[in-house]
Amino acid sequence: MKTRTIIAGLVIVALNALTLLPTLAEKATYFAAASIATALWLILQTSMAKSAPSRPVETVEAEPEPVAAPAPEVKNLSEAEALALLGVFQQKGRLIDFLMDDISAYGDAQVGAAARVVQQGCKAALQEHFTIVPVSDEKEGARITVPVGSGSDEFSLVGKISGDAPFSGVLVHKGWKATSVKLPRSLQSDADRLPPIAPAQVELS
Repeated sequence: MKTRTIIAGLVIVALNALTLLPTLAEKATYFAAASIATALWLILQTSMAKSAPSRPVETVEAEPEPVAAPAPEVKNLSEAEALALLGVFQQKGRLIDFLMDDISAYGDAQVGAAARVVQQGCKAALQEHFTIVPVSDEKEGARITVPVGSGSDEFSLVGKISGDAPFSGVLVHKGWKATSVKLPRSLQSDADRLPPIAPAQVELS
């Protein structure tokens, strides 16, 4: 449309210019009529372009970003992790075998020998997943003073208690606390079923 408008404008200008030439004075009427006709055509084309319905602009909707599927809900996760920790003690020290066995049928020497193996394996498992330190660095049997502001969960006071802290007494047990914990993670194939502590072993023949 813009190109045709420019051409029509140039034609009108040219026709008007021809009417001014003395040599073409006798044909000036024809040139003027042609100029008017071209102008009317241009006006008609312009009005038709304005009245024509505009083509709607196609909008391309952006594709929605893929939404990650929600992670499956895992039930009894804390219980499963506790069982995983028991599984570590069973694997390294046979703790569950020792505790679930009826040791009344064994002699003291047999129980002592088995306890030594269990203790060594379970100690290794404990040190692998926990950093264990005593609450009090003093030797058991020594007289100590429980400082003011000590956590009530760190010192257990027994005997006759009177007055306010600080308290003074004999260290019966030095206590234990963990400064770091690294629990084994449990991978549950079935969210509705707790995993076994140790699978049953079957020897095939």
